[in-house]
Amino acid sequence: MTLPDARTQGSHTHDGVSHATYRKGTGPGVIVIHEIPGITPSVARFAQEVVDAGYTVVMPSLFGKDGGSMNPLSVGNALRKVCVSREFTTLRAGETSPVAGWLRSLARDLHEELGGPGVGALGMCFTGGFALAMMVDAPVTAPVLCQPSAPFAVTPRLAADVNLSPGDLDIVKGKCAAGQQVLGLRFRPDPAVGKRFDTLTRELGDAFIRVEFKGAGHSTVTEQRQQEGVDAVPGFFADNLH
Repeated sequence: MTLPDARTQGSHTHDGVSHATYRKGTGPGVIVIHEIPGITPSVARFAQEVVDAGYTVVMPSLFGKDGGSMNPLSVGNALRKVCVSREFTTLRAGETSPVAGWLRSLARDLHEELGGPGVGALGMCFTGGFALAMMVDAPVTAPVLCQPSAPFAVTPRLAADVNLSPGDLDIVKGKCAAGQQVLGLRFRPDPAVGKRFDTLTRELGDAFIRVEFKGAGHSTVTEQRQQEGVDAVPGFFADNLH
């Protein structure tokens, strides 16, 4: 998936908030949410692999320069944006980021168009937990959390928080108790993920599928790509979207 590509570029608006979107492919719908600093070439490359596996991929552009590279400057610029934006929760526990409402709306529209059991959602890094939040009020039946890193793990409480309000967490737990699964990918010692996988295992039980890698690293499907994790994603989508 080459970005920017005017042939596939569109936008989505919800509650007066608009973001650009990129779309490609055929088959069940999957929303791929980029990591910090934005839709980098490695993020676009991963999205293309999901397209090639037989899915309609929609990528929203929430922050950063589309097609820009990952470097200290781009990361710093993206961090400044998310820290001041009202759409994101960075340093508060027990809250769902407001951008989840926009993402749920996008998922509902995609499902209404394409049909099927539901749509997939995959978040990375700062957006990793957004896929979980999208389960609350949208037909998301295949959420994938790649190294979820929000809120920032600067205290033990924040490091264990899954970026959901208590009410939203209860809804997610209810859906998992009814048979829905959640896939999580991370490097085991990654400090940005903190203790969130332990929280998810405690709250969701066997519905939370943990895929963990040894060694130092952060971006499991992009910059420090782990093929085992990349391969697990389309299999999870196939099990839950067909």
